[in-house]
Amino acid sequence: MKDVYINSISVFMPNKAVNNSDMEQVLGMVDDKPSLVKRIVLKSNGIQSRYYAIDPKTGATTHSNAQLAKNAIDALAQSGFSLEECDLLACGTTTPDQLLPNHALMVHGESSLKPMEVASLAGICLSGLMSLRYAYLAIKAGEVKSAIATGSENISASMRGRNFEPEVQAKVEMVKKNKELTFEKDFLRWMLSDGAGAIGLGSAPNGDDALSLKIENIFIKSYACEQEACMYSGCEKLSDGSVRGYREYLPEEWLKKSIFAIKQDIKLLNEEVVKYTVTKPLQEMLEKELFNPDEIDWFLPHYSSEYFKDRVYQGMVAAGCDIPQERWFTNLVTKGNTGSASIYIILEELFNSGKLKKGEKLLCYIPESGRFSTAFMLLEVV
Repeated sequence: MKDVYINSISVFMPNKAVNNSDMEQVLGMVDDKPSLVKRIVLKSNGIQSRYYAIDPKTGATTHSNAQLAKNAIDALAQSGFSLEECDLLACGTTTPDQLLPNHALMVHGESSLKPMEVASLAGICLSGLMSLRYAYLAIKAGEVKSAIATGSENISASMRGRNFEPEVQAKVEMVKKNKELTFEKDFLRWMLSDGAGAIGLGSAPNGDDALSLKIENIFIKSYACEQEACMYSGCEKLSDGSVRGYREYLPEEWLKKSIFAIKQDIKLLNEEVVKYTVTKPLQEMLEKELFNPDEIDWFLPHYSSEYFKDRVYQGMVAAGCDIPQERWFTNLVTKGNTGSASIYIILEELFNSGKLKKGEKLLCYIPESGRFSTAFMLLEVV
């Protein structure tokens, strides 16, 4: 089995950063009324700026999801990674531009890449890491020598205020009483944003004293067999915890019930996310001696909100994995929560910061609350 190296990382963030006070101007208000949830959510998540693929003046979409990923791939070439030598493209996203064809094929179609194997990984936050793992395994098995993995999101296209208005009109009396849209739906409008990352991988590290990241291990675990859906779209969650898919509803109900809005069971999230995405998997990894916490120089967590920072740490300590927060690196506050692209965007900033030193070890953490799955990736600077 061959060693696999991350040799280049690039990102593409659309347009200019949007601060908290300008968010609703860009996304638009629901039923022409300011959100009562926005201030509460922003205070909790700690995000100060993020990016949207929306023209702030016209409200028009500036980039599709596929175009965001394509621009991140182009940036790989600008950093010296050879697109001509690449034999595999693996792409992950939560928010493809269409149901069919798959997202990776659309990215390939936008790109200047040659004909090659293309794989599309579906999911939520883990889809970007799963695409990286697909590329990693292909190189490790000797099937290809060079590959590109991407994670990208254009969530703003479905977070515009206008997309929620049919539901508001259908539930006027409820809205008058509650003064706001259902919290589970409005909540995510102030949590998620756009961006893309691309990683160039190879079977040999960079030369000329340039740094690479050797992939030591990628650990992925699903607990869907133990927990019900927590984050969902294209369905409704029923009282018994099961979901009813969009095909079981009439087209007019898709609008009235906001079937395609991304929703979050916040109560379930708060109760179970740390246990199932931090403590249980770390306990298993340590039992298998996959890494030594004392040897980790950098911990790169993708959490959705600063609210979870201390809770993640407490969950790590409970698992016997005490990595002090002084060794953590994240850019949630400035880049926002970009779902499947987040770990790419975090890694890129650290990789190109000049802070990394040969021999240092990195541990990346990527949770997914869709139905509680998680991933950890161990890297070594070479």
